[in-house]
Amino acid sequence: MSPFTTSCGQCFYCQKGITCRCIHPQGACCFGWRSQSGSSTDPSGVHGSQAQYVRVPLADGTLLKVPDGVTDEESILLGDILSTAFFCVDQGGVSAGDTVVVIGCGPVGLLAVLASRQRGASQVVAVDSVPSRRKKAAEFGAVSIDIPDAAAAIAAATDSRGADVALELVGSVAALKLGFNLLRPAGVLSSIGVHTEAQFPFSPVQAYDKNLTYKSGRCPARHYMEKLLPLVLNKEWPFTDIITHRVPLRQGAEAYQMFDKKLYGCIKVVLDPWAG
Repeated sequence: MSPFTTSCGQCFYCQKGITCRCIHPQGACCFGWRSQSGSSTDPSGVHGSQAQYVRVPLADGTLLKVPDGVTDEESILLGDILSTAFFCVDQGGVSAGDTVVVIGCGPVGLLAVLASRQRGASQVVAVDSVPSRRKKAAEFGAVSIDIPDAAAAIAAATDSRGADVALELVGSVAALKLGFNLLRPAGVLSSIGVHTEAQFPFSPVQAYDKNLTYKSGRCPARHYMEKLLPLVLNKEWPFTDIITHRVPLRQGAEAYQMFDKKLYGCIKVVLDPWAG
């Protein structure tokens, strides 16, 4: 199985478990992320990996053999969104007794609900505007709240202190600001949403006055794949329950549209390259 980035396994960062920042010339490339800075003869980045066969740069350092007892669907999740969810939770330092608020209940956010519970959180409040996602978050053990009700729900759950940890899994200014606002003083805001704005939605003074700890960045998925294998093999947590649709690869375009428009209760799609 493969993570979503390449890595050599030998450089300083790979040895530290920060495989997403591998410094090998072919390292730290995201599958499907092609930079415009490259040329047709020397492109920057690698092609996507939704195909029957995929060429993997730095295969020895990037790939991990799928052990017996791990399904294809579990492998897909390990290579990307399950690893990312646990990375976000671990950056937040979630531990026993914490009240955690999850901002955004897409596939990664829903897995972050399970990851928070696995790490010992006593309360998980999941915030999203989509009813089907809130329903799934509730099935995973969270208190599911629509965005306008989030502040009141967190206040009620924490004697008005605010959440111990806020997990932001959207990548928007509004989501990051909401996470900041729902957090107690000296809490941790862990963000894995991909942000492209020039400024934060809170100022350095506001962060200082809140004793904020803010953590962000790309998940070192290759490191987390290996780290999470025992948990997946244990089968205690229903990680694959986020998969709502399984379709042939030839229907990929329609599946992307279904996911984008949130049709038919779509949360997570698995594309099967071998289906007829």
